[in-house]
Amino acid sequence: MPRSLSPGLRQGLWPFGFLSATYFTHIGFFNPYLSLWLQDLGLGVLAIGALTAMQSATRLIAPFLWAWLSDHTGQRVRLMRVGALTAWVVSLGFYVSHQLWWLSWVMVLMFIHTSPLMSLSEAAMAQRVSVGGQFDTQRYGRVRLWGSVGFLVTVFLAGAWFERHGMADFPHWTVATLAAVNLAVWWLPNQAETPAAKNLAGRLGPVLRQTPVRWFFAAMFFHILAHTSIYVFLSLYLDSLGYSKTMIGALWALSVVVEVVWFYFQGRWMHRLAVGTWLLLASALAVVRMALTGNAGDVLWVLALAQMMHACTFAAHHSACVQWISQSFPGPLRARGQALYSVMGYGLTGVLGALGGGAISQVWGMAVVFQCAAVSALVGLVCAWRFGLAQAQGHQAG
Repeated sequence: MPRSLSPGLRQGLWPFGFLSATYFTHIGFFNPYLSLWLQDLGLGVLAIGALTAMQSATRLIAPFLWAWLSDHTGQRVRLMRVGALTAWVVSLGFYVSHQLWWLSWVMVLMFIHTSPLMSLSEAAMAQRVSVGGQFDTQRYGRVRLWGSVGFLVTVFLAGAWFERHGMADFPHWTVATLAAVNLAVWWLPNQAETPAAKNLAGRLGPVLRQTPVRWFFAAMFFHILAHTSIYVFLSLYLDSLGYSKTMIGALWALSVVVEVVWFYFQGRWMHRLAVGTWLLLASALAVVRMALTGNAGDVLWVLALAQMMHACTFAAHHSACVQWISQSFPGPLRARGQALYSVMGYGLTGVLGALGGGAISQVWGMAVVFQCAAVSALVGLVCAWRFGLAQAQGHQAG
C-alpha cells in the first residue's frame, strides 16, 4: 500500500485485497480448466460452449439486479455474504450428477450468486481509493493486483495438478476456492451505506444518453468480445495444438505475471494518457494479439509474446474503464455503473463469444475463432477513436 494512506484507510483496503485474491483464485482454475473438465466428461464443443456461456448469460441480468438492490437497501456487504454462501452450497451439486441438464442448473445458480461479487466490491473500493473525488489508479492497482496474484498461483498449480491427477478433482477445487471466498466476504467491514433516493433510477438515463458514454460502452464491448476467445477457447486451442496442461497453465500464468507488474506500477503511467488514448492503445494491441494467437499459435515464443500483451489489453484497459466509470457514474450510481460494465463487458460478450466461437470452431476450426476476435478488436479500436473524439468535443463545448 502507498505510504500516503492513513492507517485506517490501509486497514479498510486489506479486506478488499483478500477478497480480490480469493475470488480470482477461484476464477484462476475455474475459467481456464472448465472447458477441459467438461471435455473430460465426454461433452462436445457445442455443449461446452453453451455451458461456459451460462456464466456470461447470468451477467446479463444478475449484477445489475444485485446492484439495484444494494443501492436501495444500503446493505452491500450483507448481500455479498448471501451470494457467496449460496454459491458455495450450490457448488456441492457437482458431486450429485454430471448429466448435462443437472450441470446446467448448478452452474446457472452458482453464477447468479458469484457474478455480482466483483462489481459490488469494485464499486465500494473505487470510493475508498478516490482522493478529493479523483480516482487514484496507484491505490486501486495495489489492491487489485492481489486478484492477479491469486489467479497466477492457482492457474499454475491447477495446471500441474490436473496434468498429474487428471480432471476428476475439478469439483473439489470449486468447493474449496468458494469456501475461501466466503471467508473473505465475512472479513469485509459490514458498514451499511445510505440507501439511494427513490428517484435515483431516473438519474441514470441522462448519463446513458450522453454520446461519449455510448461510444465508451461500444468500444469496451467489442474489445472484451475479442477477449472471450482467450477466456473460453484458449485452453482447448492449445490442447488441440499438443501443448501439455502444465504448459497451458504456464502460458496463462505468463499473462497474469505481466498483469501483476502492470497493476503495481500503473500509478506511474496511467495519468500520462487520457482514458480514450488507453482504450485506443489497448484495442490496437488486442488486434495484434488475437492475430498472432490465431495464425502462429504453434510457435511458442510468438504465443508467449501475445500473452505478454495482456498487460495492456486487459490490465491497462480494465483500470481505464474502472476509472472512467467511477467518475462518470458518481455517488450512488457507481454500483450500477460497475454493474453495466459487468453486463456489457462480461455478460453479453461472453454469451455471444462462447456460442459464436463454438459454432465457428465446429465449422472452420479453433484458429479462425482468434482471427474473428482480431476483427472484433479492430471494431473496438474504431469505437475507441470515436469515444475520444466525442470526449474532446464535449470538453470544447464545455
